[in-house]
Amino acid sequence: MSETLGTQVTTHVLDLVTGFPAPRVNVRLADMQGVELCVSSTNSDGRIEHWGSDVLLTVGTYRMTFDVADYRRSLNEQKEPEFFPQIDIVFHLRGDRERVHIPVLLSAYGYTTYRGS
Repeated sequence: MSETLGTQVTTHVLDLVTGFPAPRVNVRLADMQGVELCVSSTNSDGRIEHWGSDVLLTVGTYRMTFDVADYRRSLNEQKEPEFFPQIDIVFHLRGDRERVHIPVLLSAYGYTTYRGS
């Protein structure tokens, strides 16, 4: 285990429907007790590299909630309710990395995520 003081978490959202990064996706980061740690939106490249206060997370389990419904509405493409209006990704940090990257690939009726590099 490294001697880091915390882990920086980043994300990248790609929209497989449009074929482009997904800008303006609101993302909430919380601990497992539901305490909101920060909120941010993806930039024009679909990324959140910094959460405003450069939050460093300690060992523990966390939840990122992606507001897919608001993102789709912002594209003026939503003709019916979004099948997955939000995506909750629960992840555990062991404290052995300075940075963890969590990409999300959106499609109309599904999504994929993984621990990126």
